[in-house]
Amino acid sequence: MAKQSAGTGYPGARAGVRIVVAGEQGTGKSSLIVTAAAENFPTNVPPLLPPTRLPEDIYPDRVPITIIDTSSRPEDRGKLAEELMRADAVVLTYACDQPKTLDRLSEYWLPELRQLEVKVPVIVVGCKLDLRDEQHQVSLEQVMSPIMQQFREIETCIECSAYKHIQIPEVFYYAQKAVLHPTGPLFDQESQTLKPRCVRALKRIFILCDHDRDGALSDAELNDFQVKCFNAPLQPSEIVGVKRVVQDKLPEGVNERGLTLTGFLFLHALFIEKGRLETTWTVLRKFGYNNDIKLADELIPHSSFKRAPDQSVELTNEAVEFLTGIYELFDSDADNNLRPYEIDDIFSTAPESPWDESPYKDAAERTALGGLSVDAFISEWALMTLLDPARSVENLIYIGYPADQSSAIRVTRRRRLDRKKQQSERNVFQCFVFGPRNAGKSALLNSFIGRPYSDTYTSTTDERYAVNIVDQAGPGGIKKTLVLREIPEDMVSKLLSSKESLAPCDIALFVYDSSDASSWKRATELLVEVASHGEDNGFEVPCLIVAAKDDLDSFPMAIQEPTRVSQDMGIEAPIPISSKLGDFSNLFRRILSAAEHPHLSIPETEAGRSRKQYHRLINRSLMFVSVGAAVAIVGLAAYRVYAARRSSSS
Repeated sequence: MAKQSAGTGYPGARAGVRIVVAGEQGTGKSSLIVTAAAENFPTNVPPLLPPTRLPEDIYPDRVPITIIDTSSRPEDRGKLAEELMRADAVVLTYACDQPKTLDRLSEYWLPELRQLEVKVPVIVVGCKLDLRDEQHQVSLEQVMSPIMQQFREIETCIECSAYKHIQIPEVFYYAQKAVLHPTGPLFDQESQTLKPRCVRALKRIFILCDHDRDGALSDAELNDFQVKCFNAPLQPSEIVGVKRVVQDKLPEGVNERGLTLTGFLFLHALFIEKGRLETTWTVLRKFGYNNDIKLADELIPHSSFKRAPDQSVELTNEAVEFLTGIYELFDSDADNNLRPYEIDDIFSTAPESPWDESPYKDAAERTALGGLSVDAFISEWALMTLLDPARSVENLIYIGYPADQSSAIRVTRRRRLDRKKQQSERNVFQCFVFGPRNAGKSALLNSFIGRPYSDTYTSTTDERYAVNIVDQAGPGGIKKTLVLREIPEDMVSKLLSSKESLAPCDIALFVYDSSDASSWKRATELLVEVASHGEDNGFEVPCLIVAAKDDLDSFPMAIQEPTRVSQDMGIEAPIPISSKLGDFSNLFRRILSAAEHPHLSIPETEAGRSRKQYHRLINRSLMFVSVGAAVAIVGLAAYRVYAARRSSSS
């Protein structure tokens, strides 16, 4: 496989590289820069050079380099820090004839970079090689090895002489290379292995190039890969040579069908070990990866996600069919139970599994074996698409979605329009779950995703999601996805501090402990608070009240008081449930039904009612005014006709 320049033709390509040269005074910084730019040793060098630009064709990558000279005087430390924090790479210099300047690297300069949080490659350069005492020659590796062990940010070390023009171009070549083709994301120096994210990306590339899906790259597929990445075909003898190198070191890297994934990964590890990082980076960038080994932003159709606050994003039927096919492919024993290792296998071509952390971890129903049914699998995808459409599309690409990415998602109709049409066409509904502490919110979410009930109370401190498929009532009921979002009581104020906080909400649920009068009181306060917020900001939502813990004795007036409040606010009476007994009064279907008819079950507060009466009064007055004005206009027209006739008759 051939090398090729990175250039600027890949997603996220750099327009230039900024290299800052720093080090002790008198170590040869300015002479190094002038000699690199002018290719001659300067006789007179100013104390501080202006920014120096090297021509873009000086190195194969054809990316312009700007070199920044710095002063090490104490009074210039502020400017120095500013330049270091803007650097793409840092060249730290010491003088080969002044051992003390080398000591200062580990005593001051490298700790200073860490203090400033400068997280860029560092090239250590020994200048004035021609002045070193020949009787005290030392190995560069021997001197630098302890420092490089302590400071892993050092990419490479090199010694040079500006006076004798020894290894001057190499200094800035290595600095540029460390920026354009960094080692860190690809290779673990300690274990001498490819890093997991690099392996995942190369596995995806291998699968994309394995057109016949036989688990090996044939000679023709290898040649296609070479042309795509390096714009040049491989000769038959070169293909034989590549496979021989792999087979000699790793017999399982080649089989009768061609180069296996193991062999493909071995080749890239070999390139990196030999310092040919640009080869692997060229491959990654040709397939759209950036320096974080993730797909570049330009490849994710962000414009497809533009939406009003009360619109949401859902998977299309095409995407759901693709994901169902993926599920069946990886559920090898066809038992409708995708085990954790099978889920990991699906995402083995993504930078990491997107469901390993909240809010996705533990958000869907798990089987007895800890796996996911097909409904739970699709539910997780629906949740990710709702909360983070870009991440969902990105992961669809990683796992091989074949069609145009914009065909995978759809933006729903505005909720405001749904209310006017008196019906929602959504497939995924989000329900905000409010309620005081210990009301039974978490138990409700747990029951929704098949978790066993627990008498042990644990306060929820962060928002939490639960997602599942709900079958609608009746024969041939359509499946819809319901997302429950638990809002802890002490996070309600923060949520409602934003005017658009209820815009993503299809329906709100207010849960209270039916055995505790104070729990009911707090739930009604939350209901009024949320309803008022919706009225004030134009994002009214249907609301249901849930009387939890129905297995316990109710508080006095537990029926009369909630019934009165619900009637006053124009919503359904509280729905009794018991998570402990597993009695939910068909709650989840009722939530879905209320969300599908967004013009109903909307609570009306006293303030909202007064406001409506006021608007009715104003509208009625305007109607009388408009009728009066119409009568006046008609009267004026009649008078004009009469006056005209009178004038003509006389």
